[in-house]
Amino acid sequence: MKDTASVSATTVTPPFAVEPTVASGIFAHQLVARWASISPDSIAVRGTAGAITWQQLEQRSNQLARHLLSLGATAEVPVALYFERSPEFVIAALAVWKAGGAYVPLDPSYPPERIDAILKDAAVPVLLSHKWMAAGLRSGTWSVLDLDVDASRIRSYSTEPLYQSTSGDQLAYLIYTSGSTGTPKGVEVTHANLAHLIGWHSHAFQVTSNDRASQVAGLAFDAAVWEIWCHLAAGASICLIDEESRRSPEGLRDWLVREKITISFAPTILAEHLLMLDWPVETNLRILLTGADTLHRYPRPGLPFTLVNNYGPTECTVLVTSGSVPEGTFEHIPTIGRPIDGTEILILDSALQPVPDGEAGEICAAGFQVARGYRNAPELTAEKFVSMKSALGGRIYRTGDRGRILPNGEIAFLGRIDDQIKIRGFRVEPDDIVAHLVAHPAIQNAVVTARGSSSDEKHLLAYLVLTPEVTLSAEEVRAFLAARVPDYMIPATFVRLESLPLTSTGKCDRQALPPPSAANTLHDESVMHAPATNQTEEKIREFVSALMGGRAVSRDDNFFLVGGHSMLAAQLLARVRESFGVSLTLRQLFEAPTAAALAVLVDQRLTRTGA
Repeated sequence: MKDTASVSATTVTPPFAVEPTVASGIFAHQLVARWASISPDSIAVRGTAGAITWQQLEQRSNQLARHLLSLGATAEVPVALYFERSPEFVIAALAVWKAGGAYVPLDPSYPPERIDAILKDAAVPVLLSHKWMAAGLRSGTWSVLDLDVDASRIRSYSTEPLYQSTSGDQLAYLIYTSGSTGTPKGVEVTHANLAHLIGWHSHAFQVTSNDRASQVAGLAFDAAVWEIWCHLAAGASICLIDEESRRSPEGLRDWLVREKITISFAPTILAEHLLMLDWPVETNLRILLTGADTLHRYPRPGLPFTLVNNYGPTECTVLVTSGSVPEGTFEHIPTIGRPIDGTEILILDSALQPVPDGEAGEICAAGFQVARGYRNAPELTAEKFVSMKSALGGRIYRTGDRGRILPNGEIAFLGRIDDQIKIRGFRVEPDDIVAHLVAHPAIQNAVVTARGSSSDEKHLLAYLVLTPEVTLSAEEVRAFLAARVPDYMIPATFVRLESLPLTSTGKCDRQALPPPSAANTLHDESVMHAPATNQTEEKIREFVSALMGGRAVSRDDNFFLVGGHSMLAAQLLARVRESFGVSLTLRQLFEAPTAAALAVLVDQRLTRTGA
């Protein structure tokens, strides 16, 4: 096997030196303790139910840690945290670390079955929560520590610092992500992994104790790790957003301005909306971090903050690449930036060999960010965390994402390897189409998927979120795309949505996208309500509708403008022949491309033959 570190075009070396926190053995909870001694009376965490100072954060976590030690929560022991967004979550996580354990965040929005599966797989002995929250969970081998019921006992412990030895390879947290089989998979992240992220973040964004950072992401989403610990470890205070402000871009903007937030994270879909809003001059926000999905928009000139696009799987401690996004309008979607400190990005083929300069391949990561592996899944760990020589270690993580290194050293993200769609022999990247769709002034957001069972029968389906009170016809959207992409990249069906359904991590929930129907599908204005006039028309219209993935079509819809092509044309003509006993040519279909016109040809042929 080749030494991939020698391939300069497909291996990007980080531009900065690694911060000293990892090498010196100073980890997140120890950095927080330092700030408690520096500014004990300053606010560390502020939420809707109140705020706590650095000293309160330190002392309360010391007391809870001692109680956890009495329950056996020592090194490598996972402790589940089941809280809403609150200071108690931060206190609990710190306490778990001080006791030597690793925390497992649970999302209260998860169904009980999923939480039960996580608790069993992680084999947690203790679940920290409030009784009123945990009452709906299933019972198991774990005990539930109620911070309200056990409050007096916890307060009986000493508030003095707790000195437990911590090693870099020790488990810091265990976050569960969706598995391809539907079973959650736990990613094991170490203290050294997290310490490196903290060191890079504080250096890259010049975080100080004067900063006020937001906590917006769901607590079981690894972005919350980034939001909380990278800022507290640098002395910045954390503001926990309320759910009402989190529900809309306008609400989030107003909250960020009102709370004087200087650094914030927003999932990609939400961040794209924030870019379109007007911001008041008194905005303190200087950096808006985004990630979790493909970014399709560039900031417009005049925004008060810098947009930073980030990329990385949970298996690589939140992120591995980062880059500020320039203002303006560009032909291609924004890049995912460059590798962060101590991280190496390799673009490899299916045999794990470097691809030629500038070509696309699988994005693989090596370095300090690569996690330990998956919980209780040695085969999956061996498949995804591959032993391989690189400039920064002996393992790489195979992301399953496609990308390529651009001439300027930045990385172009090309989507998931398994998200590629093959249409009529062409490989199509859905995000490429989305980038063109959102360039339309009336389209705020979009998602492109495919329907059908084979490459010959698949049809592209676009879900569109339009500007409120704007009407748009399918014909207008197709014409807009036709000027920008090949015909095989034009979706056959356009479905209008009020908003994209989101997962708890802020990504588009593709499983929740509705099927196209007469009520939600965009039609051509001129033929929107044109019904079939006879049985032949209706039958042919049904054939076309079926070939278009079940979308509603009119008697006057042009077959080739609603997504038809030569392969589908052959299938349409075959169905006409089987149903009516009439053989028509492809040329005739080009000359009579609507159900109405084609029905005339069929009826004429039937009349001549006396059928």
